[in-house]
Amino acid sequence: MAKPKLRIIPLGGLSEIGKNMMVIEYEGDIIVIDAGLMFPEEEMLGVDLVIPDISYLLERRDKIKGILVTHGHEDHIGALPYVLPQLGVPVYSTKLTNGLISVKLKERKALTGADLRVISPGETVILGRFQVEFFPVCHSIPDATGLIIKTPIGIIVHSGDFKLDHTPVNGAPTDLSRLARLGSEGVLLLLSDSTYAELPGYTPSERVVGEALDRIMAEAPGRVIITTFSSLVSRIQQVIDSAARYERRVFVIGRNMSAIVQMALELGYLHASDGILGRIDEIKRIPHDKIVFVTTGSQGEPTSALVRMANRDHRQVHIVPDDTVAISATPVPGNEALVAKTMDNLLKQGANVVYSAIAPVHVHGHGSQEELKLLLNVVKPKYFVPIHGEYRHLSQHAKLAESIGIPRERIFVMEDGEVLEIETGAAKLAGRVTSSNVYVDGLSVGDIGTVVLRDRKMLSRDGIVVVIIAVNRQTGKLLGRPDIVSRGFVDTREARKMLDESRDLVARVLDRGGDRSTQWSFVNAKVRDTLNKFYYEQTKRRPMVLPFMMKV
Repeated sequence: MAKPKLRIIPLGGLSEIGKNMMVIEYEGDIIVIDAGLMFPEEEMLGVDLVIPDISYLLERRDKIKGILVTHGHEDHIGALPYVLPQLGVPVYSTKLTNGLISVKLKERKALTGADLRVISPGETVILGRFQVEFFPVCHSIPDATGLIIKTPIGIIVHSGDFKLDHTPVNGAPTDLSRLARLGSEGVLLLLSDSTYAELPGYTPSERVVGEALDRIMAEAPGRVIITTFSSLVSRIQQVIDSAARYERRVFVIGRNMSAIVQMALELGYLHASDGILGRIDEIKRIPHDKIVFVTTGSQGEPTSALVRMANRDHRQVHIVPDDTVAISATPVPGNEALVAKTMDNLLKQGANVVYSAIAPVHVHGHGSQEELKLLLNVVKPKYFVPIHGEYRHLSQHAKLAESIGIPRERIFVMEDGEVLEIETGAAKLAGRVTSSNVYVDGLSVGDIGTVVLRDRKMLSRDGIVVVIIAVNRQTGKLLGRPDIVSRGFVDTREARKMLDESRDLVARVLDRGGDRSTQWSFVNAKVRDTLNKFYYEQTKRRPMVLPFMMKV
């Protein structure tokens, strides 16, 4: 009889930044770690968000014991409003993470019926054959955790997103003593964060940012506008603390940011003395050098408050000279151009813009090379899988593991959908499961596929030509020359002459068709082929050609 195998299956987060989702399976039991989203890449035209493909899980829904969430950032919880209603399983997380998940689900009207369970760091939950303990890690958000998963064939340690900050602003430092005890007992597998595996040395402490924000508030002649991720609760706390020191009032702008600040205040993760937080309608009565705004828009998101201010489109706040804007975040890969454009627009209006290239207004929440090596040395795993990062990050992390003495054959650099099978005394990659991107576009989830994206790319590059063909309903014969309308293709006098020639060309081609002109499939194909060839010869471009037949 075949021995049961432990299966490790990443459905997101490997060979990409974001969209984190890891499946662990043993016999009839499955647990899922995280359910995140990813921001769309430049070529994903019109797509709002990207989430993991959960086909594999939907086929095995009755085996899933729960989703374990390591912390409350979008790339770990952002897919829950879309996948949780389909799976209907309990979600386990710490108190703040649970609050952030509730805010997310409420936004998408998916909170009703959700089974959300709060687990404290150090607490253990039994899920089928798995015994899972949440342990504290330091990240850029309070209540971040890693996971110690006891399975029938050994212990798995999942680091979550972590760094080794020994002076954290908010929350506990990473529990290295707990991991050291596990290391001495023996750890079967370590899954560890690779986001900053390329950076040498150590990641600076979050306190550095507090000092930078403090200096900005002390020196700014007018209003201070600080933009960051809405879930960076510890950063928001530092803003409130500095504002209190310089007797400034804090105004939170942006629906999502306001909802998260309110939730964090209620749960006790944010502390603000009476009178420090103000309502936006009070700003007209307060001197500029006594105001601090905290807002979204650090990624240049078109609908965010900061971008609206930069575009002179915000209802309540208009940029004026002497405003100081601090961008307290680094751009997510792919968002660099949007962020740069936002900064340019702010500078043009006379604002002083401070960002991480010129002042330490942001530190990331991930361990650099020395921290990653320290974790590997403390945990001493038999097998190692680098997680969370593009392929180059995973590959670099694998080299770090080799440098501290883990044999190459026990290190597995995986991609989404690959399956790692571990049994007593052996581990190997064993095939793939279905895994791809699911695109969220407006209200539609998963309706946008590669064909739609290809069409959008084609339209954005070369435009569209619509050919309107009128035919006699009885005889099927062409009635006069077709009409041709173009958008995004050409718009000059010479070009209009070319479009006119193409009308004659279509008329000649269809007249030659004889009786076959009544077959729409023939007409459609013939018009497309003829015009594609003609337009390419004339312009070296390939607009999308859409024939349209009217029976008169």
